[in-house]
Amino acid sequence: MKFPRNAKIFRGQLDVVPFAGVFFLLVLFLLLATLVYTPGVQIHLPGVANELPGVEGPTIAVALDARGQLYFENQIIQETNLLGRLREAVNKSPQPLTLVMQADQSANYGMCVHLAEVARAAGIKNASWQTLPRVFNSSNSSAHP
Repeated sequence: MKFPRNAKIFRGQLDVVPFAGVFFLLVLFLLLATLVYTPGVQIHLPGVANELPGVEGPTIAVALDARGQLYFENQIIQETNLLGRLREAVNKSPQPLTLVMQADQSANYGMCVHLAEVARAAGIKNASWQTLPRVFNSSNSSAHP
């Protein structure tokens, strides 16, 4: 069976107007996407210049914003409820847990110490600060193969 062919090789000039229209729409969508509200709480972790040691074993994370509000498992939580949830986690874990504090860089040091005290009351003996990873430095990488 033969199909009729009426495809012709394009030999004319390419019209730029449709491409420009698509390009400007793409730019418009990208600009509007940056203005869209992103739900959640922004916590700005402090950065470090040198590498910090990691944590061995299971961890449990609690976030603390600049106003002193606590967040556990992506939910706002009161201190009394946090104490109970941390105790449950300690009882369920076969190994000792380490508290990872995700504290905002503008959070008060006293709030962080208080969070560590709440964790100690729940049975968590080790606490660690979460920080932003060190920025990769290309000048150091050339010295090491």
